[in-house]
Amino acid sequence: MSFNRFRPDESPYSVDTNPDGPPEGDRWSSWDTATHGPKPRPSWVVTELAAVDADLGVLKTGKEADVHLVRRWVPGVADRDVIMASKRYRSSKHRLFHRDAGYLEGRRVRKSRETRAIATRTSFGKELISGLWAYAEFETLVRLWREGLPVPYPVQMDHEEMLMEFIGTPDGHAAPRLAQTRPAPDVLPVLFEQLRDAMMQLAELGWAHGDLSPYNVLLDERPATTGSDPRLVLIDWPQVVDVVGNPHGPEFLERDARTMAAWFTRRGLEIDAGHFFGDLMAAATSRW
Repeated sequence: MSFNRFRPDESPYSVDTNPDGPPEGDRWSSWDTATHGPKPRPSWVVTELAAVDADLGVLKTGKEADVHLVRRWVPGVADRDVIMASKRYRSSKHRLFHRDAGYLEGRRVRKSRETRAIATRTSFGKELISGLWAYAEFETLVRLWREGLPVPYPVQMDHEEMLMEFIGTPDGHAAPRLAQTRPAPDVLPVLFEQLRDAMMQLAELGWAHGDLSPYNVLLDERPATTGSDPRLVLIDWPQVVDVVGNPHGPEFLERDARTMAAWFTRRGLEIDAGHFFGDLMAAATSRW
């Protein structure tokens, strides 16, 4: 997928010299009011309070959230300019809660009143669910990044918007979803080992993605330009499941394993889905 919506009358790296505020249609960076991602931060993360955020348009729409492309830059400083992905979660009035019941089992909130509200899906409970999905994804990405899993770096969380690393080129061309690709036969085993390593490490933490498919795995081909293999990046984490704490956890883990095994098998690399799931389940329960 490609995307480039810079204003036609300016370069993406032009400088607006207006001393009173950001360029028209843009906004000051929300860094100072947000919850920040883990340290050490990548060098490309722009933390200056004088930075400006420009919305470049929608990359993807979804039932729970839309993903926008956002440029954060510091006027007058050429090397402080980055494109990020902005995930904007829908409010309880505009979201579909068709999936949340099974995923939320095993998650805990501090007050019994909140637990009851979530269980009965009151208006207050739906607001809590909306927040749980948003912050669960941010906190999950923070943990997974620290553990070294192949996920986008979570830059910040502010209300119902999460800014994270954009997996793609600096000019806004997004990495393709795995489902959109046809890797060469000699690359398939490399990609499966990457996937297996990531899912095993996740299982060792006691977690399953919960909705893993070739549509939320990106194929980042940027490393291939330097002679190394392309890498897989796993995205869309709001529904992460506690394999042991959630009574449906093993079912979600098995579905993830079978879905991914089926894709690789269709592409020509035979994967035993049952054996794959067995290894993951053993890893998930090894600490209990």
